[in-house]
Amino acid sequence: MLTYQIAAKDHLRRVDSFTRNLLPSAQFSYIKKLISSGHLKVNGAPAAPGELLRLGDQITIKESSKTTALLARLTPELDILFEDTWILCLNKPAGIAVHRTEDPEEITLVDLAEALLQKRDGSGKLRPVNRLDKGTSGAIILAKSAVAAGMFGKMIQEEGLGKLYLAVVEGKLQKQGTIDAALDGKESQTSYVRLLQGGGVALLAVYPLTGRMHQIRQHFRMIGHPILGDKRYGGRSLTGFAGHALHSFRTTLMHPATGEEIDVPAPLPEQLLRLASRFGSMGEEALLSALGEIPAAEAAALS
Repeated sequence: MLTYQIAAKDHLRRVDSFTRNLLPSAQFSYIKKLISSGHLKVNGAPAAPGELLRLGDQITIKESSKTTALLARLTPELDILFEDTWILCLNKPAGIAVHRTEDPEEITLVDLAEALLQKRDGSGKLRPVNRLDKGTSGAIILAKSAVAAGMFGKMIQEEGLGKLYLAVVEGKLQKQGTIDAALDGKESQTSYVRLLQGGGVALLAVYPLTGRMHQIRQHFRMIGHPILGDKRYGGRSLTGFAGHALHSFRTTLMHPATGEEIDVPAPLPEQLLRLASRFGSMGEEALLSALGEIPAAEAAALS
């Protein structure tokens, strides 16, 4: 029996995501079968693919020669959050661009993901479905075909994505609020809930109710509370931080092919977790526990 205990880097990760990163070279069908057969258990009970893991949970996997051979020798280069035959969802690191930039030599997230699929499956043309700024980390959705890109693009246009971000901003803020300020002449709204306050900064759960370019970053600059590390919009520099302190923490969508509601949480990068713990009034374990109690995007929009 293979046994693992969930650490901070995997807190609020889906079971299928944990398994995929443990066995990065395994075919998608093998991961699915391993979970559906009950050979993977969480705290002694059979697990569902979308079950969320928490700090201290114990994972056990029935040991076989095939599973042992597929175990990662090194941490995978890309953090896969969710995958099926239609899409690949990744936890994008801060500081890497999703799309091709003006620099033809710059390696993008799409380049890395296509190389991973080419090595694993022998094919791998990917098309971004949503967008994240270069300095923002978190969940990004890549379509595996032109048909999938069209289906998911239409779904986002008609129904949208449920989006929950985490941001560390400068100054003191009230417990919750909504920023209603037009951007580029278009109506724009961003709601937030303060999670902790300390050291002259605040950790916020942020819900963009509209989808304008750089909306969250611009809105918090406009109210005098820029995001830490976001020098473009007035935030102070963060030494050794690859981007700025904004993370796409939870994305929900209605899968257009299966009709299933998919919840894709993106565990916090180590840099952001350390930053929030250092400035905040609670330790790492208490902070991680609090993250599991954050209202969903739909609940925040109705409040």
